[in-house]
Amino acid sequence: MVSDLIARTRVALAQAGDASSDFDLSTGVTLAPGRKLRPAAVLVPIILGRDGYELILTKRSSALKHHPGQIAFPGGKHDEGDTDLIATALREAREEIGLPATNLEILGTFAPHETVTSFSMTPVVALLKRDFDVVPEAGEVAEVFRVPLAYVLNTANYVVESRHWRGQQRSYYAVPYGPYYIWGATARILRAWTDRLPPL
Repeated sequence: MVSDLIARTRVALAQAGDASSDFDLSTGVTLAPGRKLRPAAVLVPIILGRDGYELILTKRSSALKHHPGQIAFPGGKHDEGDTDLIATALREAREEIGLPATNLEILGTFAPHETVTSFSMTPVVALLKRDFDVVPEAGEVAEVFRVPLAYVLNTANYVVESRHWRGQQRSYYAVPYGPYYIWGATARILRAWTDRLPPL
């Protein structure tokens, strides 16, 4: 059963799938058809733990201007020196948490996710070959932690919540785990992944 989740993820990644958005659950929001989105990528790192596969996540520093204290995947905007978006995700993961690209097997990418900050963010799913020494980027990453992959890929653990944002009521997915409140783009990407898994 441990490897089954990875096998099902490989199947999900092989299918095109629809793009997701931070606005998916919010009614009355009209997105401009000609809007400009900046390319970005996040690494979705999976590692085999003692009790099964785990997902590595970060908690952003509370001192950051954008999304302080939020739970996120390592990642960021595409730089001119990046050959592609996979290279972007690998570079950001090395910079943010010290994860070397040589320690990864790239499983594939999911369809891009549009964020409220006007990024088109491509999730790059990767399987770690071995454990590594975590080195959080000073001033940007407050914590690096793991959650059971089976937990965040279980629709029963998701809730839909809402808050007032820029004059509108915005609804979004959240998948809380212990002291970690996983919501927003991170939760939406995980929920899209969950919804694309083939049934057992």
